[in-house]
Amino acid sequence: MKKIVLLLAFLTLISCGSDEKKEIPKSEFSFAGVLEAYHDQSLALNPINATAAGDTRYNDQFPNFLSDEYQDKLKAHYHKFRDTLQNFDDTNLTESEQMSKDILYWECDMNLRGLSFQNSRLLPIDQMWSINLVVGQFASGTSAQPFNTEEDYENWLKRLEGFNTWLQTAKTNMQEGIEEGFVLPKSLIKKVIPQFEVLATTPLNTHLFYAPINNFPADFTSEAKDKLTKAYTTFLTETLVPSFNEMYQFLKTDYLNAGRESSGIADTPYGDAYYEYSIKKYTTTDMTADEIHELGLQEVARILSEMEKVKQQVGFKGDIKSFFNDVRKNKNLMPYSEPQQIIDNFNAIHDKMQPQINQLFDVKPKTPFEVRRTEAFREASASAEYNPGSLDGTRPGIFYVPIPDAASYNVFSDEALFLHEAIPGHHYQISLTQENEALPDFRKTLWYSAYGEGWALYTESLGKELGLYTDPYQYFGMLSAEMHRAIRLVVDTGLHAKGWTREQAIQYSLDNEAESEASIIAEIERYMAMPGQALSYKIGQLKIRELRTKAEKELGENFDIKQFHNQVLETGCVPLQLLEDKINAWIEMKKK
Repeated sequence: MKKIVLLLAFLTLISCGSDEKKEIPKSEFSFAGVLEAYHDQSLALNPINATAAGDTRYNDQFPNFLSDEYQDKLKAHYHKFRDTLQNFDDTNLTESEQMSKDILYWECDMNLRGLSFQNSRLLPIDQMWSINLVVGQFASGTSAQPFNTEEDYENWLKRLEGFNTWLQTAKTNMQEGIEEGFVLPKSLIKKVIPQFEVLATTPLNTHLFYAPINNFPADFTSEAKDKLTKAYTTFLTETLVPSFNEMYQFLKTDYLNAGRESSGIADTPYGDAYYEYSIKKYTTTDMTADEIHELGLQEVARILSEMEKVKQQVGFKGDIKSFFNDVRKNKNLMPYSEPQQIIDNFNAIHDKMQPQINQLFDVKPKTPFEVRRTEAFREASASAEYNPGSLDGTRPGIFYVPIPDAASYNVFSDEALFLHEAIPGHHYQISLTQENEALPDFRKTLWYSAYGEGWALYTESLGKELGLYTDPYQYFGMLSAEMHRAIRLVVDTGLHAKGWTREQAIQYSLDNEAESEASIIAEIERYMAMPGQALSYKIGQLKIRELRTKAEKELGENFDIKQFHNQVLETGCVPLQLLEDKINAWIEMKKK
């Protein structure tokens, strides 16, 4: 249903690469030195990632991630570090170091596998995941890119020059993609076109990329303002906006005409192999599409039976599908008229659960936290999401809520949504990782969907323990959120491995959950844009729940829920098998 920050989604597609394949300096021959070298080179060579982490050294840079040269650098980078890991014997490493070695090997190996496909190069733009949307967030002045000094403003203008080169390369690659059979489905192209139309046609003084000029810091001199206004005006009107217009014209003509009628990735070259890779990447398991599809069907049936109980509890007399429609249209669940009322409600949920949080967690993040409305430029097609704070904690973690129409906003799943996106979901998981001084730096910004989204979905089930879900509709909202993730197992594999159409997937969702039709359409198109990612939530949640159940059973009275949560969270993001190994070792240690 909801997604983590756009930037993290982008970084799962494009990672860092080295300028050339060079030997790691002798000073870095220690294992800790190798990890630090990997991290440092990653920040230097992926400046977008560095900025997101709060490292400002590369704020003026935007490499052309789509160029052949850059793709070659990526391969050299991952080969170099994967080969270097062979120099270290596990018997000489601590338990934590062994996990870091396994994680870094996974990173290098999976990224090299990904680079064997042409998807990220020839399909660089979609309606919700691609780097142009991240840049839009940066441009707004409310995200990770700072606009506090004259140097900050100059850095952004230099970065935009690199982004403009990327944008022109994207168009060239998409033209090549048409020839090679790599093109988006028509339904997705139709969602991208309006995004570029706005960027191509909005008057300069209200343009998203002019926002920094409209929001100068109070201490800027008149001379500085005049100089920067002239520089931004010239660049936007003569360079960047024309590039936006060029992309807009291309999208609505040649690209739309070439758009696929099919919905799944299997209809592109090597699509079946790419989906296999995507399943492994996003679930960090060896499960097959058929296994996941069957698991999804089982989970849908199980959750439907729980939903029937809620339907009976509230006294609804129709069938479950009628109950879904009633929840979708129930005006009592749409009590607000102003966006701020919705933000206030999420803050009230936070206040309500605060007294119980200490019963489940004894380690909490120091990073501040805020709830904000999603920016207007992307609100219409956005899902609720969490943007991590900076590594040093000076920028807060932000839970973004899209509110295109406050009067039609349905609150029935808000408690589960807050637990997932905010506390103790993504804010705890990401902030505690970033604040953990025992972890090497490269692990503080890693993202494995199966772990990260699995944890967030698991936390939705903690609502009753946290004093929430006292309203049956909010509990139904939790079941609906879990159902939504179970449906993903069915429809994602249906779309990409079983030949389902967009319309089949939409109808299956409408038949089995209470989300609005508009929301379901946006979700199905999301799965079409990034095959496999939507599988990660339920797979990860089921594994964490399985490990908790095992620990409760084997430890009995010695089971401590706070210690279990510490064990899960202290590792940071890891592939699920490594998490399972860690929890199993902890259980055995506790038994002794």
